[in-house]
Amino acid sequence: MVFTANELVRNKHFLSAMLQNAHELMAIYGENPRIASIMAEQQRWLMAHAGFSLSLGYPDEPTAGLYSSRFIDFAVKHGIASRNTAAAFLKEMLAYKFIQPVQRGSDRRITLLEPTPFTREYMMRWIHTHLIVLDTLDGGSRMAAIALDSDAIWRMHPILAKRIIGSDILRNPGVTFKLFNTATSGSVVMDYLISRITSIDLDADKVLIGPLSMKAMQSQFMISKTHLKRLFKRAAEFGSVGWAGAPGKSSFWLSHAFVSEYWNYQAEKYAIIEAVSNAVLNTAENNGERSSVVVLGLASD
Repeated sequence: MVFTANELVRNKHFLSAMLQNAHELMAIYGENPRIASIMAEQQRWLMAHAGFSLSLGYPDEPTAGLYSSRFIDFAVKHGIASRNTAAAFLKEMLAYKFIQPVQRGSDRRITLLEPTPFTREYMMRWIHTHLIVLDTLDGGSRMAAIALDSDAIWRMHPILAKRIIGSDILRNPGVTFKLFNTATSGSVVMDYLISRITSIDLDADKVLIGPLSMKAMQSQFMISKTHLKRLFKRAAEFGSVGWAGAPGKSSFWLSHAFVSEYWNYQAEKYAIIEAVSNAVLNTAENNGERSSVVVLGLASD
């Protein structure tokens, strides 16, 4: 079967799958906070997918290739970032060796860039994490198919990037989700809060997640006390988070509306990954070949 976002929202097992994903993302963050932090804020997350997909062959672009002017123009065209922000992001990725120059082509004015092996491994793991969850939901064989055709990941990514960038639900998931998702390290804080859920009473307006240590979160997520307090204060003003009793000494709660925003966002993201993986893997299987040209053509329909 192929899951849609609506089917995932209604799937009674999606909560546990969603929590599995949150725990895995937390584990990845713990291993390398610097690269994981790129995926922990929406604008940087979108720029990372944009740059990676340009290097592989973004479906709307005539040729594959990542270089400064192309990346900056792309970010501006798709409303992801300003020219200055996009340029600064690319310089940061070079400084941290997440991307690297490649041998110059025929046009000596352009310095082509590509993700380093470390970055490719991280992106591969990000996609694998989602495919594993989907396999868990239906007992599918997506990861088994990937094991037989590891290059399928790189045929999938440009199409994933296009659909992620073009998704209104992912770009505008809800006020509280957006608050966390647009703050520095906010997304990983949100994943942590969600990962603390053990069960949800659908008739209740709040979900208790137990006591929280603000000091521990500051240290774990490399976020300042002031920034974290401001983030939680704003979320509290939305009625999205709070303490059941004395602050810092009682159980913390998340509003059902906030959890629903997270749930709907994840369902949309998983549905995109599901549709793309199904198209790519089935195309390869039906054609008996590994043609990226055929697969990329699917995304422009």
